[in-house]
Amino acid sequence: MYMFFSLLWLSYGSQEAKLCKAMSEEKWTTVIKPKDKLFDVNIGELWRYRDLISLFIKRNIITQYKQTLLGPLWFIIQPALTVIMYMIVFGGIAGIPTDGVPRPLFYLAGTCMWQYFAECLTKTSNTFVDNAGIFGKVYFPRLAVPIANVFSNLVRFGIQLALFLVVYTVYAFIGDSGAYFNMYALLFPVLVLMLAGLALGFGIIISSLTTKYRDLQVLFSFLVSLWMYATPIVYPLSQTKSMFWNGIQVHTLMCLNPVTPIIETFKYGFLGCGDFVGWRWLIYSFVFMVVLLALGIVVFNRVQKSFMDTV
Repeated sequence: MYMFFSLLWLSYGSQEAKLCKAMSEEKWTTVIKPKDKLFDVNIGELWRYRDLISLFIKRNIITQYKQTLLGPLWFIIQPALTVIMYMIVFGGIAGIPTDGVPRPLFYLAGTCMWQYFAECLTKTSNTFVDNAGIFGKVYFPRLAVPIANVFSNLVRFGIQLALFLVVYTVYAFIGDSGAYFNMYALLFPVLVLMLAGLALGFGIIISSLTTKYRDLQVLFSFLVSLWMYATPIVYPLSQTKSMFWNGIQVHTLMCLNPVTPIIETFKYGFLGCGDFVGWRWLIYSFVFMVVLLALGIVVFNRVQKSFMDTV
């Protein structure tokens, strides 16, 4: 009996050793590990999930105007109505000049750029709250959602930019544009990239804070509305050069807003209105975007580990 149990034990030990050896030699296709560093962006992982990101992009586009009568036409109707309101209130009643550029062109240029930034910022700031159900069920890189928001809003921005170019062509055809393209229009892709980076950086920081403090969403929506008036959308930046606040030129204070140099460069490149804001302010906006993105990723990675406990 003793010999029988001894042989049985030896047989079991040899089988266990073979199993351990087979497991050690097996090559895993996917390895899930905890994040060791706060600043950890796995570009390769995001690329492997590119199909999921494309699905998020399609979802954002389709669901935005699902079960509406006009559908994607709202992409054109919204900026058109906004421009008409600006023409009546700021151009007609307030009499704010537009540096010699026709008011529809001036307002439409600023509105297209600002609405892309504001939409990306608003959607990204609700990343954790709006997607808590998905985040709690399956693993995927969480940064895929805010990245998808930035890309999906490019569709809307492209339609509104086409509207701007159509209006520009009409004014050029009738010979009453008062605007002209110049070499700074070639910076357009960089300007859009900077707007997307700023919106992504601010958005993921706000989304990380709103997981615990929900009332920040209401405050943030209010601040975004005020932010627009601190950006030269409905008035030219050139009008602030002669204005001072506590001995500081208002023009300088306006340029400290990282969105201002971007929109002013777009207006100057496509409309030729005002003066070029200067390379130092563009570099300032770019550096601000890089630092903000880095800070946002650090905060995002820290919050995503435990946000399901508080969301």
